[in-house]
Amino acid sequence: MAKTRLQRHEVPVEQTWKLDDLFVTTEDWEAALKEIEGSVSNVLQYKGKLGEGPDVLYNCLEEQAKLHEKIVPVATYANLRSSEDGTNPDNQSNSGKVASTLAQVGAALSFVDSEILALPDGTIEKYLKEHDELKEYENFLKDLLKYKPYTLSPETEEVLASLSEVHSAPYTIYQRSKSSDMQFDDFEANGETYPNSFALFEDEYELSSDTTLRRSAYDSFVNTLKQYQNTYAATYATEVKKQVQLSKARGYKNVTQMLLQPQKVNEEMYHNQLDVIQKELAPHMRKFAKLKKEVLGLDKMTFADLKAPLDPEFNPTTTYEEVSETILEALSVMGPEYTEIMKKGLSERWVDYADNVGKSTGAFCASPYGSHPYILLTWTGAMRGGFILAHELGHAGHFYLANQNQRIFNTRPSTYFVEAPSTMNEMLLADHLLSKHSDDDRMRRWIILQLLGTYYHNFVTHLLEGEFQRRVYDLAEKGVPLTAKVLKQQNVKHSRTSGGDTVELDEGAELTWMRQPHYYMGLYPYTYSAGLTASTLVSRKIKEEGQPVIDRWLEVLKAGGTKTPQELMEYAGVDMTSPEPIKKAVNYVGSLVDDLVKSYQESATK
Repeated sequence: MAKTRLQRHEVPVEQTWKLDDLFVTTEDWEAALKEIEGSVSNVLQYKGKLGEGPDVLYNCLEEQAKLHEKIVPVATYANLRSSEDGTNPDNQSNSGKVASTLAQVGAALSFVDSEILALPDGTIEKYLKEHDELKEYENFLKDLLKYKPYTLSPETEEVLASLSEVHSAPYTIYQRSKSSDMQFDDFEANGETYPNSFALFEDEYELSSDTTLRRSAYDSFVNTLKQYQNTYAATYATEVKKQVQLSKARGYKNVTQMLLQPQKVNEEMYHNQLDVIQKELAPHMRKFAKLKKEVLGLDKMTFADLKAPLDPEFNPTTTYEEVSETILEALSVMGPEYTEIMKKGLSERWVDYADNVGKSTGAFCASPYGSHPYILLTWTGAMRGGFILAHELGHAGHFYLANQNQRIFNTRPSTYFVEAPSTMNEMLLADHLLSKHSDDDRMRRWIILQLLGTYYHNFVTHLLEGEFQRRVYDLAEKGVPLTAKVLKQQNVKHSRTSGGDTVELDEGAELTWMRQPHYYMGLYPYTYSAGLTASTLVSRKIKEEGQPVIDRWLEVLKAGGTKTPQELMEYAGVDMTSPEPIKKAVNYVGSLVDDLVKSYQESATK
């Protein structure tokens, strides 16, 4: 029987996250939203006074921190409600209320940064020497001063802050359309009718071992994407143009420099990550694609087949409860403090794992300060989902520790580092499973395939997104109109990296830029590969050196945003200012592909 998707109210409560831990009722949330508006005056009382001395600056920053502590749970609650069911009109309305309030608050508080940046050179350094408690804000203040050359007049900054809701409109339009308007036709396969959706396709059909089902689902999926391509192209073009114009207005030499500044990454590190992986990884991925075509006996290797399981008859299934236990066993190497966080996450409803109409696709972890993290994913019963769950628990563990050990303004490291703790958990899960099934060749092969799935996701899928962004921003700065045709051309050009001539690229391959919200998050996609590069090398070090590496890793997680990504990774034992770690990580991927090829060759001779 074909599956019917549940409505949100039909989902068993134990499969949903416990938002009561944020707000018990919508009325409580609305009261907290109103309280935010009333608390703005606590910060506004310092407007025009930040040059009066360190005491005034400290008191102002303290009030701003308290206000942010009120904003975070309110904004998170609205985001999580919208993510669990984007079709719900109340959720849509409440998201709009939050966006409007945050725009007003942002405009009102824009004076803080403007006044600090307008202080005479050396003033902040003097204040820090004179006021011990102000040192808590030292990182924040020094990071802010780096924006001084690119800051506009206070009046202009206030206007820009007031337009934050408009600036985020491309992302809002994309997400709203994707979750609420995009309807997929049912499709036929093997004499049965199947429903389709973003979640069903990406979490289930795309990974199916049934070639007819997989390709039929793909055709249905692409057919709907095609109907939206011009609208989505206009939406994305608006996002790109906004960033390009802002970079010019602020005086950056290019948009890339502007988008990398909050990541605390230089352009050389950015280009290294894209260039080295594309060059070094391509031959390994072509070998992998060729092996898949041969083993599956496909007439041709299409884009729809890239995520097909290599051993179609071996697709281990498990329950959510069983995989939770396996993950806890795998992560016990990290010690009792970390393991206890994982237990809480898996037993106290931090995770929303059911599928329902209107639910956001993919997976994410939100970690509101003052509460516990919340994880969204769609559990299908395939053991592969265990790696996704472990990944998101990596984010949860990271930010739970950072939130416990840092003030709110010091919890978030650069996005360049943020995917390292999540992919670390995947590495540890794979190591545990390989050890547990050391005498089972078929299971070991499956585990290697899951690892390659992780590398494909981060070193191919997200890296191609990063390369696409690099090309698109370059075109935009040259004034080239970003139509659907142009975006499709750019997308298919660099998609060849993943499979070369071994993969047949069709219109669906051209339209992959429509599938990810990452394009609306600055230069985020390429950072996945940076995080995985670090976690690959640190996880190898854990195997070789043991406890000292684990202890340093936990310190890195607790450090939050108090250090640059280079400092965090270097403390963990990886120097990301050099291309060498990237090459080592790619070589490890190559060794996995070689192991796989060897395994199939040995099976063929038996």
